[in-house]
Amino acid sequence: MPSDGSSVTAKVLALLGAFTADAPELTLSELARRAGVSLPTAHRRAAELVTWGALERTAEGRYRIGLRLWEIAALAPRAHGLREAALPFLEDLYVVTRQNVQLAVREGLELVFVERIAGRGAVPVLTRVGGRFTLHATGVGLVLLAHAPAQVQEAVLANPLPRYTDRTLTDPSSLRPALAAIRAQGYAISDRMVTPDALSVAAPVLGRAGTVQAAVSLVVTAADDAPTRALINVVRTAARGISRALGYTHPNPVRSFTG
Repeated sequence: MPSDGSSVTAKVLALLGAFTADAPELTLSELARRAGVSLPTAHRRAAELVTWGALERTAEGRYRIGLRLWEIAALAPRAHGLREAALPFLEDLYVVTRQNVQLAVREGLELVFVERIAGRGAVPVLTRVGGRFTLHATGVGLVLLAHAPAQVQEAVLANPLPRYTDRTLTDPSSLRPALAAIRAQGYAISDRMVTPDALSVAAPVLGRAGTVQAAVSLVVTAADDAPTRALINVVRTAARGISRALGYTHPNPVRSFTG
């Protein structure tokens, strides 16, 4: 959290970072407090951001993220190119299943959802496009963690792992062999590990060089008789299609993403 002695850039970034999914609109006082800057500083910088379009003001005088910032963010190459290549296959997966379809990438020690298609009657999920989540519980997260560099895996396992349900893997001694199994079998299953009513099946998406660039998943209502094999097949088919669209054309072994 910056102080008034921080650079202008740090203060501007702190103001933008003050907004969250739980707090999409803020008063000037809330914005200053959450960003850790003085009220006059927040007023000046917020006015500049409004002029540029990064922030907007509501009729009640509250601040929210502006469309200009969304336009710039949409140009991020990892998300934009991946999303464009993946979307036809995600849509096909949704049409076939009418369930929640998700696409995610790893960013540091977390994952970021870059696309999501929600089934109207599907099980509710705790995800949104642009949202971050831990790597150790969701289907896409487990795939991304399994194929992450060893130092990333160890950094994740060295931190406290949140427990979302009684099925969440939070013990490194249990998680390590689970990650090895995911690498060997080419998919991950998160069965009621995030919410008690959801099952996720995920598979890796490969780039041109055969490295894992992303993960795609299907989230359905958990049940003891869920057609897991059929779900695995359709998810892996979608993942292979996205991989081909990204330029992966030869059967190289899956390698860890090193970027």
